Amino acid sequence: MKKFTFKGVLDGFRSSVQAAPRGTEQEIQETLRADHFQIKKTFRHGFPFSPTALAWDPIQKLLAIGDKSGNLRILGGPGVDAHVRHESGEAVLHAKFLINEGALVTATADDLLNLWTFRQKLPQRVQSLKFQRERITCLHLPLQSKWIHVGTERGNVHVVNIETFALSGYVINWNKAIEVTRPNHPGAVVEVSDNPLDASKLVIAFETGLVVVWDLRARAAEWRGCLGTGGVGDAVRAAAWQQDGKLMTAHVDGALATWNLRAPRPMALSYPHAKANKDGKPEPCKPILRLEWKTSRTGESLVIFSGGLPSDKAGRTHSITVLNGKSTTVLEMEHSVVDFVTLCESPHAADYQEPYAIVVLLQNDLVVIDLLSPGYPCFENPYPMDIHESPVTCCCYFADCPSDLIPAFYSVGRQANKKATSFSDKLWPINGGEWAPASCSYSEIILTGHADGSVKFWDASAGSLQVLYKLKCSKVFERRGGGGGYDEDSPLAIQQAALCAESRKLCVALPHGHVVLFKFRKAEVQAETHVVEVPVISDTVEEETSPEVENSRSASFSRGADSLEGDNRRVNNYFAGASAGAWAGSALRVRGGAGSGGVRRAAGFQAALVALQLGPPHPVAALTFNSSYGLMAWGGERGVVVLDVWRRCVVAALPAHALYLPHPDAPHAPRHERRSPDLDQLEESPASPEPAEEALPDPKLDSRRKSTPWKTFNLKRQLSKVDLKFKAAFAPVENEESVEKGNSQFYCETGPTDTAPESNTESPENEEVIEKIVEEDNSQLASPLRVCSDVFERMHRELQEKRSSDAYDRMHQELQERWREKERTEMSPDISPSNLGDDGKATRPDNLPLFDEDGKPLRPPRAKAKRKEDVARDQRDARLLSVPNIKYTKQESVKDLRKKQAASQPAPSFAGNLMRRFRGFVARLCTRNERTVEEPPTEQVIEVPTRIDKLDSSFSRSRSSSMSSLENISQEGIQCLAFADSYTKKSDPTTLLPTLWIGTTLGSVLTMMISLPETDLRHTQPVVVSTSGGPIFRLKGSILAMSFLDCNGALIPYSYESWKDDSKDCRDRRERTPTKQGSSGSSHMSPSPAPGAEAAADRQFVVIASEKQARVVALPSQNCVYRQQIVDTDFVVKSEIVSLKDSVCLVNYLSTGHLAAYSLPSLRPLVHIDFLPLSELSFQTQSKQRGIVDPMLSIWGQQLIVNEDTDQIAKTFCFSNRGHGLYLASPTEIQKFTIDAEFCQQLNEMIGELFLPRDMPEPPKESFFRGLFGGGSRPLDREELFGENSGKPNRAVAKHIPGPSLDALGARAGAAAGEVARAHQLVLERGDKLSQLEDRTERMHLQAGEFSSSAHQLMLKYKDKKWYQL
Repeated sequence: MKKFTFKGVLDGFRSSVQAAPRGTEQEIQETLRADHFQIKKTFRHGFPFSPTALAWDPIQKLLAIGDKSGNLRILGGPGVDAHVRHESGEAVLHAKFLINEGALVTATADDLLNLWTFRQKLPQRVQSLKFQRERITCLHLPLQSKWIHVGTERGNVHVVNIETFALSGYVINWNKAIEVTRPNHPGAVVEVSDNPLDASKLVIAFETGLVVVWDLRARAAEWRGCLGTGGVGDAVRAAAWQQDGKLMTAHVDGALATWNLRAPRPMALSYPHAKANKDGKPEPCKPILRLEWKTSRTGESLVIFSGGLPSDKAGRTHSITVLNGKSTTVLEMEHSVVDFVTLCESPHAADYQEPYAIVVLLQNDLVVIDLLSPGYPCFENPYPMDIHESPVTCCCYFADCPSDLIPAFYSVGRQANKKATSFSDKLWPINGGEWAPASCSYSEIILTGHADGSVKFWDASAGSLQVLYKLKCSKVFERRGGGGGYDEDSPLAIQQAALCAESRKLCVALPHGHVVLFKFRKAEVQAETHVVEVPVISDTVEEETSPEVENSRSASFSRGADSLEGDNRRVNNYFAGASAGAWAGSALRVRGGAGSGGVRRAAGFQAALVALQLGPPHPVAALTFNSSYGLMAWGGERGVVVLDVWRRCVVAALPAHALYLPHPDAPHAPRHERRSPDLDQLEESPASPEPAEEALPDPKLDSRRKSTPWKTFNLKRQLSKVDLKFKAAFAPVENEESVEKGNSQFYCETGPTDTAPESNTESPENEEVIEKIVEEDNSQLASPLRVCSDVFERMHRELQEKRSSDAYDRMHQELQERWREKERTEMSPDISPSNLGDDGKATRPDNLPLFDEDGKPLRPPRAKAKRKEDVARDQRDARLLSVPNIKYTKQESVKDLRKKQAASQPAPSFAGNLMRRFRGFVARLCTRNERTVEEPPTEQVIEVPTRIDKLDSSFSRSRSSSMSSLENISQEGIQCLAFADSYTKKSDPTTLLPTLWIGTTLGSVLTMMISLPETDLRHTQPVVVSTSGGPIFRLKGSILAMSFLDCNGALIPYSYESWKDDSKDCRDRRERTPTKQGSSGSSHMSPSPAPGAEAAADRQFVVIASEKQARVVALPSQNCVYRQQIVDTDFVVKSEIVSLKDSVCLVNYLSTGHLAAYSLPSLRPLVHIDFLPLSELSFQTQSKQRGIVDPMLSIWGQQLIVNEDTDQIAKTFCFSNRGHGLYLASPTEIQKFTIDAEFCQQLNEMIGELFLPRDMPEPPKESFFRGLFGGGSRPLDREELFGENSGKPNRAVAKHIPGPSLDALGARAGAAAGEVARAHQLVLERGDKLSQLEDRTERMHLQAGEFSSSAHQLMLKYKDKKWYQL
C-alpha cells in the first residue's frame, strides 16, 4: 500500500492542473553561464585623436604615436597595430624607442617617465619615474645606451638609468652651463643631443637662444654660442648635428644658423622663406619648430624642417621644407604639422644616414613622403586612418553577415576608387612586426555614417579594418547654387542607418527627417529616382475635418512663453514661404526625379526611393526596414511614419497620441486606421467622413505642432489655423473665450463632408477664390509681415546659433521702434491701436453673419464675464511667467473628447480678422504681457508628469534632442521600432500577423497591425494598417530595444527577401519570404498544438528593454513572465538583444560605465562589470562640443550629461552577435570589444607580433687617417660617468614607481619558487622512499642467498644416499 504523505498530495494537485504558459517557460534550458563572459577591448582602428608625440625605430621599422589623452599606438605592417593607454590619461609629450631592444620610453604631461616593453604582443608598462620638482621638456637616448638624458623646464639635465629607472648622481645644472657674466636664466632645455664624432660632447639648447656644448668627462662647458644679444628673435626651437660634426639651430624668427664650434657666432645665418622688404631686411617669418640634418653617400645634404613660412602665409599654409643643396622644396600639408621624423637606412649618426622617406604626423592625418622619387610623392597609406574624413555621426556593426556581402562591396568599391597616379610606386616603408591573418568562420562589416552624407562600409573581419565601399548621399540631391555647397549645419548628416544584409537594401535618415532607400546593383543604370512627400505629422488634437473644442487653446502654444521661439519660427517661415521650402533642410532637391529622364547611377547602392519630409524638421530617432513586407518605418519626437516601398506611398503618418486610440467596431473607417491609396487614387483622394475621435489626449499634454494631411492641403484653412493659434495664444484674456468661440465657429468644419466642401481636396474653383481673397487683402497683409517677419527670422537664426542671449529683448525694442515709425507714416483703421481693445472693451466685429443656413437669424457672440477664481488664476500665472526660471507645475491630462462638437458658421472677412489678430499678437509681444488659460477637467483623465528627470527612477523621460534639457517637458516621441510576425490579440491566439511594434520615449509599447495583400496583388492593392489602441505594456524610461523569441527561447530571425541583381533581368521578381501564418508559422512559433486547452498556450516571447527595466512578455497572453530592474537611480545608455554561443542574452551599457548582461528569457544576471566611464564618451555631447560648462550641471566635480547628450553616444555604441561590440572612442577612432570568454582566449592568435629579433647594423669603420690625427668617433664609458661613482642622486627630484608588470613578474617568480620548492620536497620524499625500497630489496636479496645456501647444503647431504637410507 502506497504511503500517504503531504508531498504526494501536492504532487497530485500539480499533475491534475494543466501546465500554465509560465510552466512552459521554466522548461527552457538556458545554456549561458557567468564563466562564458569576459569583457575585453580587442582592436582599435583609426587615426589617433589630437596626436602629440612621434617616435621611430629604424631597425624594427615600427612607428609610435602618442596623443593628448594618454593613448599610445604602435604601428607596423598590415595587421600590426597595438594600443595601450597611460593610467593617468595625461598627454604624451615625448616618446623615444630603445632601438632594436623592444622597449619604448614616454614622458607625459604630469612629468611621469614611463618604460614600456613590447617584446610580447601586448605592450606593458614596466616601471615609471615621477619628477616632483621639475617639468620634463625634452628627452635624448643615445644609440645602444642604457642612460637617457632628461631636460627640464628649469634648465637642468638629468640622467636616468633605463634598467633600474633610477636617477644618476650626474646632473648638468643650468648655472654651470651658462657664462658667469650672464645676468638672466637661460630658460628651459629644448634640445639635447650628443656629437656624432665624440659621444662625450653633448649639445644643450636653451629656450632663450643660448647653445652650450657640454663635456661629459670634464663636467664643464666646452663651447657656448648665441645668435645675438639674447632677444626674443634669438630663441632656439630645435638643433641638429651633421654627420661630420657641424651643428645647426632653428630659431623663432624663421632663421637657420650653422655653427663650427670654434666661434661664439654662427658661421652662416639664413632665412629660407624670408624675402627682403623695401628696407632690405628680411620679412618676418613664423618659428621653425622641428629640424633634421641628414646626409647621403652621394654627397647630398638634406635639411628638413617644419614651419618658417612668412607670417602672412603661415596661418593659411602648413608645410614641410626640404633643402637639398641650392634647391628648396616646400611640401604643403592639409593640416598643421605636429612632428616629423626622417627614415634613414643607417641608425648611426656618425655614418651616412641615407634618408629615403619622411613621416609627417599631422593634426588629422599621417603622411609619408618618398624622398627617392622625383617630385617627392606620398606613399599610399594602408592604415584605416580616414574614418574621420568627415565626422562620424552613427555606426552599425554586423558581426555575422552573409559571406558574399564583402566580395560584392569590394568589387564595386574597387571600381569607384581607382589608385591615384600621384602616389609613389614603392611599398609602404613602415612594415615592422609580423601578422598572419587568422581564419575567421564569419564575416564582420562596420557601417559608419558621416556628417557630409557619406556612408562607409568596412571589412572588420579577423581584427583588421579595410574600407570596402563609400556611398555618397550628396549625389542623390542637387547642389545649391551660389554657395557651391550645402549649409554649414550639415543637412545631409547621417542620423540613422538600417541595412538589410540579405536583400542588400540600405535606409538612411537625414537631419530634416528625409529618408533615402538604396538598392544594391552590380552594374550602373540610367533611371529615375522616385520621390514620396511625407506630410507633416499632426501633433495637436484637432484635424481639419475635426471640430475645434470650445474654450480650448491650441496645443502648439500650451507651453506659453517657453514655446515662443519655436512657434514664432514656424509662423514666420510659414508666411515667408507658405510651403515646406521655408525650412533649410527641406530645400533639398532630388536629382533625376520623375519626368527628368533619370540620372546615371554608378554600380553599388543606388537610390531607389527618397521620402522628403515636408514642413519643419522631424529628426528620426528610430528607423527600421523589412524587405519581406516591403515596408519602411521611422519615428521621432512627433510620431511614426510607415511607407510602402513597393507602391511608393505613405501608409501612415501618425502622432504618438493617435496610437493610443482604440479600434472601434463602427462600420466607418476609423481615423487611426490608414492604408496606402489605390492606383486610381494616387493623384487625388478626397477625404472620407470621419467620426469623432475617442480618448484623445489633452492639447496641453505637450507642445506639439499641427498641419493638414498631405492629400487635403488647403491654404486658406492653414492660414485660418495659424490665425486661431495667434488668437488663442496671445489674445487678451478678458475677451478670449468669446473670441475663440466665434473663431472656432467660423473656421472649424465640424459637420459632415457633404455640407463642408472645404474638407475635401481643393478644387480649382476654390483655389481661384482663395487667390482673389489674397489679392484683395494684399495691401493689409504685406505691410505687417514686411515689418515683422525679418525681425522674427533674425531672432530665430541668432537663437539657433547661440550667439545672443537677449534676442527677445532686442526684438521687443526693435518691434516697438518699427511700429512707432509705421504709425507715424501710415495709419490704417484696420490695424490702428484704437481697434485693439487695449482698454478691455470688446472690439466691434465686421461682417457679422446674420442668418444661418436655414435662414434663421443668428445671435451675435458676446463676451462672458470672468469668475473671480479665473481672474486670480490669471494673475498668478502672469506673476509666475514674469520670472523666467520659475514655472508653474501642474498635472496635465489626457481627456475624452468623444462627445465634444462645435457648430460651424459662415465666414466673416478672412484677411481682416487675420491682420487684426496678428497686430494684437505683436502688441502683446511688445508689452510682454502673456497669460495662460486653464481648461476645466473632463471625465476621463490620465495624469502625466510635466517634469521628468533622466536619473529619476519613477518616471520616463523624453529623449528629444530638440528640447531644452532644462525644461524636460514630457513630449512623447517614438524611440524604438521593430517589424515582426507576432500575436497581438488575446482573443485570437492562433493568428500570426505582420506587426509593427512601437516603443515610445515615455515607456509605452504599442502595436500597429499590418494587413498585407496577396503576393500576386502586392503591387496593385494597398497595405492597410490599424492601431491596437492603448499601450500593451508600460515600462519606466524610454524603450531602447525589442526582440522576439520562440517558445524554445531561441531568437526569431526577421523575415527578408533574398537579393537578386535585377539589373540583369528586370522581369525576374525577387523571391519574398512569406509572411502568411500558414507558411511562416513554423519558424516563429512552436508546432501547432492540439485542439483544446493547449491551443491557448503562449508561443512567443517579446523582450523589451528600457532605460530602467527589462521585461519578457509571453504572447499572445501578454503576461509578463520575467522582469528585471536594471538600474534605479541611473539609466541605460544602450541596450541590445544579441546571440552568443547558440543562445540569446540581453546586453546593456549603463551610465555608470558598467556592462550588464542577462540571460533570456529568464533575465537572470550573468555579468555586471565596470567597462568604460561615460565621461570618456562625452566628446560627443553638445556641452563638450560648444565648450559650455554649467555649474548647475556639475555633480561631484564631473559634468552631468544631460538627456539628449546620450542619444548621440547611443548612435555610435553598438552591440552585435557573437558577443562583439564597438564604440566611437574618439572623434577619429573606433574601439572594438568583446564579452565572449572564448574569443578572448583566441585573441592572442589574432594579434600581430610587434618585436622580431633582428641584427644591429655594424657601426661605421674608422679610417686610418682619422684615427691617426684624432678624428672620428670616440667611444664613451657611460657606466663609469653615470654609475655609482657619480654620487648619490637627490631623492626629492624624482620618485620611482614600479609598474604592474614588475609586480606580476614578482608574483609569478614567487609562485615559480614555491613550485620549485614543492617539487624539491617531493623529490626528497621520493628519494627517501627509494632508499627504503633499496634496503628492503637488499634484505630480500640476502634472505634469498641464505635460502639458496641452505638448499644447496641440504642437497649435498642427501645427494649420495639411497632411498632406503633416508
